[in-house]
Amino acid sequence: MCGIIGIVSAGVQPVPPRAIGEAMNAAIVHRGPDDSGLYRDDQAMLGMRRLAIIDIAGGHQPVHSDDGQVQLVFNGEIYNYRELRAELLKLGHVFHSASDSEVILRGYLQWGEATIARLEGMFAFALWDRRDQRLLLARDRLGKKPLFLWQTGQHLAFASELKSLLVVPGFAREVDHSVLPAYLAFGYVPTPRAIFRDVSKLPPGHYALYRSGKLELKRYWQLDFSPTFAGDESEAQEQLAQLLARAVSDRLVADVPFGAFLSGGLDSSVVVALMARHMSQPVKTFSIGFREARYSELSGARRVADHLRTEHHELVVEPDATRLIENLVWHLDEPFADSSALPTFLVSELAGQHVKMVLSGDGGDEAFAGYDRYLRFLQLERLGLLKKPLALGLAVAGRVLPGLRGFRLRRIAQRLREGFPDSYLSGVALSRPEQMAAMLGTSASEGYRALHPLFDPADPRPVLDRIVDADIRSYLLDDILVKLDRMSMAASIEGRAPLLDHRVVEFAVRLPVSMRIRDGRGKHLLREVARRWLPSDVLDKPKQGFAIPLPEWFRGSLGQMAGDTFASRVFRERGWLAPTAIDALLQAHRCGNADHAEPLWQALCLELWARRFVDAAGMP
Repeated sequence: MCGIIGIVSAGVQPVPPRAIGEAMNAAIVHRGPDDSGLYRDDQAMLGMRRLAIIDIAGGHQPVHSDDGQVQLVFNGEIYNYRELRAELLKLGHVFHSASDSEVILRGYLQWGEATIARLEGMFAFALWDRRDQRLLLARDRLGKKPLFLWQTGQHLAFASELKSLLVVPGFAREVDHSVLPAYLAFGYVPTPRAIFRDVSKLPPGHYALYRSGKLELKRYWQLDFSPTFAGDESEAQEQLAQLLARAVSDRLVADVPFGAFLSGGLDSSVVVALMARHMSQPVKTFSIGFREARYSELSGARRVADHLRTEHHELVVEPDATRLIENLVWHLDEPFADSSALPTFLVSELAGQHVKMVLSGDGGDEAFAGYDRYLRFLQLERLGLLKKPLALGLAVAGRVLPGLRGFRLRRIAQRLREGFPDSYLSGVALSRPEQMAAMLGTSASEGYRALHPLFDPADPRPVLDRIVDADIRSYLLDDILVKLDRMSMAASIEGRAPLLDHRVVEFAVRLPVSMRIRDGRGKHLLREVARRWLPSDVLDKPKQGFAIPLPEWFRGSLGQMAGDTFASRVFRERGWLAPTAIDALLQAHRCGNADHAEPLWQALCLELWARRFVDAAGMP
């Protein structure tokens, strides 16, 4: 696991001096505290920071061809590198290391761009081919590893994290205000857009070719929901069990100590159970909990740890987000408002005291339709023509009933009035339409519009497939995977997600709806397969998300910090959000009349991001 950076000239001027590459590398030292490397010629500069996981002694980067004409920097892990290496050896290639990065290089020398589709794993890499002055950039199928791009008329710069681009000469910290409605709607900036103008993110499943100032994107993989699995449920269970076992086994290849995040939920418990079956020593597991019992999953995690006899470690989080939030804002790069980033960082720090690599259960809810919001949306869709009269009745009741009850009824009424896909997106959104209108002076539909391209009106697939597909290309990509990558890297550990093995995901989304959702619960087939390894009380307990006590914290010390921030002259003169609207939200929340914790968190994260990335002149 590493971080990569680079600059390639459009051919008019040479790239900046070596010191710029070193500064870009220094900004992401947390991604790779073990080693660094840098290559430069007049037309290209490539660098990396390395977290040594495989071939600790011989895995230095950049990796280069024997004649030095091809240079590669790579972030991630290739799980089938041994098979590819054996094939390349038979074809006459000579290796100088046992690393997966050299496999990518020599695969390119043998197969060219076709190598990318042969790679199984998580990756973002840059390959400079000096022979024809061409840069090749690639990102894994689902977007587990990030890659930011900044193109000007003089060059193309790239980096694993946005902060590395800040030190490139000529980079202007000019915010693209058109992405703020999407941020307020969903809590992130959707790919391929970025918070700064002229910056983009390489989409997952794509590679890019840059030559003579021209950037060309090409797709090499796309998730296909067809054909629907045609076997019976027993056949599906056997296939899934085999796919899961292989996915976990592939991700246990490492030359360093490793463990797993364990929440006690179905997904992480399945991963740990399969790890235990493949390992001769106890799995090291790590859990986070809260003093507020309704947010804490520690008892469930302990139950699984005891059942699987893991070496279990846990931490109870104190209500002190104020101590961490500015550090999180820096590591997250862009405005990002998923508050579960905080416990993800803390559990990563906890794990980092014992291991350098962890497996996580991320991805199961998308692939196997596990989110409660899928069930709620399908229930609303079944109402059909009853939606409008029901919305009217709920709106009237919501105006009459006091406090949170009326508040929730009004929100349901609003969703019932909306057409697809906004009827779904409004249930995903962090801010409600009236909050967005007050804070930003824009309609909710403007925020939702950023994800409309994910929904083709002519798409004939079942509605469940359509919303799962959109979530995989938006919420999973720009929220869940960003959180896992940045928070694990902030603690200098590597996170791997077996449930996001592309073969597992391809199999899961092709299952009939009845094998994903049954009896009012998602993840049916995964749960049935897991009965082979886990007790029923673990599998049948109600779903609990990875949430934090944000509403309570905003009525305590976090609310005080937010109040001070929003009262400052800097915030009020910035003009991005309406101060009077924010003040009203904070006051109503503190009084307990409504729950405005999510939009308040969004506003606070946005302002702290602006202070760090726009106002601040230097680096940390």
